Amino acid sequence: MLFYAAACQTCFPSPQTRDEIPDRVKRMSEMIEQTIVGYEPFFDVRLLVFPEFAHTPPIYETVSALRQKLAVPVPNEYTQRYELLARKYGCFIQTGTFLEADPDFPDVVFNSTLLIGPSGILAKYRKVNPWIPWEVHASPHDFADYPHDPFPVVDTEIGKIGVAICYDWLFPETIRQIAFNGAEIINRVSAYMDPWGATPPMDWWTLFNRARAAENTVYVVAANQGAEFKGYPPFSWPGGSMVVDYDGRVLAAADPGPGEKVVVAPINLETLRAERQRRRGHDMRTHYRAEVHPYAAQPAMPRADAHPISIDANNQRIQKAREERNDS
Repeated sequence: MLFYAAACQTCFPSPQTRDEIPDRVKRMSEMIEQTIVGYEPFFDVRLLVFPEFAHTPPIYETVSALRQKLAVPVPNEYTQRYELLARKYGCFIQTGTFLEADPDFPDVVFNSTLLIGPSGILAKYRKVNPWIPWEVHASPHDFADYPHDPFPVVDTEIGKIGVAICYDWLFPETIRQIAFNGAEIINRVSAYMDPWGATPPMDWWTLFNRARAAENTVYVVAANQGAEFKGYPPFSWPGGSMVVDYDGRVLAAADPGPGEKVVVAPINLETLRAERQRRRGHDMRTHYRAEVHPYAAQPAMPRADAHPISIDANNQRIQKAREERNDS
């Protein structure tokens, strides 16, 4: 199967209340239709991925303030609009993140994204590695009895799709688990800021997108926030949204810099699957020697077992993890 994926970059100012969400959903809905219809003579766009912070930002506040001003249930009235578009166009939409309030987890907010297809909502992903100390939302890791799979992968008509959010991508174990759960395409929903973003000398954005694609033999569709400094101080957001193939080749990329941008690139599942079957070399998923890597089974960052989470509590957990690792 050959189709095209679109990494859809937004440029919104930081919202102050949830009342600003409808205008964002309206604009992203327009971007979906414009991309699918506008590219139709050239490319069959079936997968559209939006960035972190697209609906609400998960940082620089207390949990109580975030729940009061910005958090919403997920799914919600806004995701219903995406469902209608997915059904209308037969496409798959990886929503930008919502700040989620779930009644089953009082005094907690999650940073969440949905994969939506023609049949409706297919999966919810909650950020496993919040960008601590600033982000005070919870991780599924914080709950010993968390009732859902933290790394859902959905088998769809356009391939097996997983997702991870922003800082998750700096943890090879997180992306490897998604790949081991069967993913052929992993979406990156991100707000990756300067100076680590899409420009030299660091350019961690491109570095990790390419590395995670190559080491897991997966396509990566990476949508980054393109907001200006004045919209999200104290950071600027360099965009650079891209699509990377299973050998780490950048198939398409937006020029770095703020602003709305959409880039599209081909996803060829037949080639991916043939390469996975044929290769005996550079098949890192098959060659992985789990038994010789005991670090992966050793706890490091303590669970946030007291809620609501605070920046001070995050700093205390970081220090405790350092002490356990004898790295203080």
